[in-house]
Amino acid sequence: MSVSQGAGVEVRNVTKSFGVDGARVTVLDDVSLTIGMGEFVSVIGPSGCGKSTLLKVVAGLIDADSGSVTIDGESVSAASRDKKIGLVPQSPALLPWKTVRENVELPVRVNRGANSGRTLRDAGELLSTFGLGHALKKYPGQLSGGMQQRAAIARAFVFDPAIMLMDEPFSALDEMNRDLQRIALLDFWQSNRKAVMFVTHSVPEAIMLSDRIVVMAAHPGRIAEVIDVNLPRPRTEDVYATDEFRDLEGVVRSALRAQTEKAHV
Repeated sequence: MSVSQGAGVEVRNVTKSFGVDGARVTVLDDVSLTIGMGEFVSVIGPSGCGKSTLLKVVAGLIDADSGSVTIDGESVSAASRDKKIGLVPQSPALLPWKTVRENVELPVRVNRGANSGRTLRDAGELLSTFGLGHALKKYPGQLSGGMQQRAAIARAFVFDPAIMLMDEPFSALDEMNRDLQRIALLDFWQSNRKAVMFVTHSVPEAIMLSDRIVVMAAHPGRIAEVIDVNLPRPRTEDVYATDEFRDLEGVVRSALRAQTEKAHV
């Protein structure tokens, strides 16, 4: 894959702990990670390894105790102000009293000061790209869980951000719907290359989507291994049946298993 020059995300020596006084627990320990512009990086690891905490630090939702994060060359606060960060949480968090289109347009309407001089994506076109062109006037309660999550992903793209942060966005879906959402996201990303940090528990999902997979260790959370995904792009669901995919799945599962066993010692 051709990745644009420059770092979309630069995490340097980030440490984060929670608690008070002698009861503090270190969740992230000296974590450093670079995600290039146009690069898709997935983060996996045992439960409690700090995957979501790392994503929240990058998003500016929580502050690190030490270390630094830059987004497209800016501080997190500046990048957030400039709407360079798109965030997709585990739950779609759609407002039930607004239509699907109104939910996707909401970030633009409540952040009018950030609109000047930038390219905004049309909500209707985004929803059509994610297969929701027929649902513009429907309300979230009229949609399936998978459709709601697609709307949440479309909403995150409306400001055309430099990076996308995605925290297990398909975790609440059954495997068939998960696979459909992966393909929809992959198709969109392959024509709209953004720097992506994608937190997941699913090894096939990480391989299918990513250029690199970051395997984290737990207690405290740190990067144990980075695995390159050298499968050709563009990718379709046919890649699941290839020997290369199965071999890579074995490598990633072995790395994840090793860290999971260490976490339980």
